[in-house]
Amino acid sequence: MTTTASYSDAPALAGADLGWSDWLEVTQDRVNLFADAVDDHQWIHVEPERAKNGPFGGPIAHGFLSLSLATKFWTDLFDLQGVTTKVNYGLDKVRFISPVKVGARVRMNAVIAEVTEIPGGYQFMVDQTIEIEGGLKPAVVARGLYRFYA
Repeated sequence: MTTTASYSDAPALAGADLGWSDWLEVTQDRVNLFADAVDDHQWIHVEPERAKNGPFGGPIAHGFLSLSLATKFWTDLFDLQGVTTKVNYGLDKVRFISPVKVGARVRMNAVIAEVTEIPGGYQFMVDQTIEIEGGLKPAVVARGLYRFYA
């Protein structure tokens, strides 16, 4: 479910737990498209038959593919109205905890850790956890930085 807030409410959002996004299946097609986009065609990602005998028992998503899904999940979870520009400003910390096997479903929890006023807007520091359905450990833990300009 999307949390919608107005620009004037931004400072009060620090500490807000936005909950969990919907599940998303990581398909082989998505992995292949990502491999083409970043020119990383390592067999553990794009050769399902060979990957069956590899260290993960099948093909896995690139760590950066799993991380890049945070953009989709973030926009699914949060909308700040009354802004002219929304910018993904970067990351403070990222860890790839568990591999995401092709066919697995993932989702993300987001907690707004901090809201800081910047020239022309606000910067949000967001703790993001991408989990794998049925997994014991998360796939990705990251602290994202997003800027909103009025």
